[in-house]
Amino acid sequence: MATRWSMPVIASEIRKGFIMNKEELVQEIAKKAKVTQKEAAEVLGSLMETIQKTVSKGNKVTLVGFGTFESRKRAARTGRNPQTGKEIKIAAKTVPAFSAGKKFKELVNKK
Repeated sequence: MATRWSMPVIASEIRKGFIMNKEELVQEIAKKAKVTQKEAAEVLGSLMETIQKTVSKGNKVTLVGFGTFESRKRAARTGRNPQTGKEIKIAAKTVPAFSAGKKFKELVNKK
């Protein structure tokens, strides 16, 4: 089992300020779903790929209780180069966004 700071990663023991990476998330999923880490990694990879493709096409992905993934348009604007102070034009672009669902927000606010 991969560890961080020489301690095994267990969801019930995750402490505030801890950052879980993809490998550790796969381990947790495998443990909870009682599947192999390879199967958990494939499912997580498929989930991420599907969300990315859907959002990149301009559609939303809503997971009730968890949140919504979507794309948002940012207007063109004027900014400043922090080194020179010179004004620069920042082009309009579309960026991915996530909005947490009600249950997720409530869970985070309990701590």
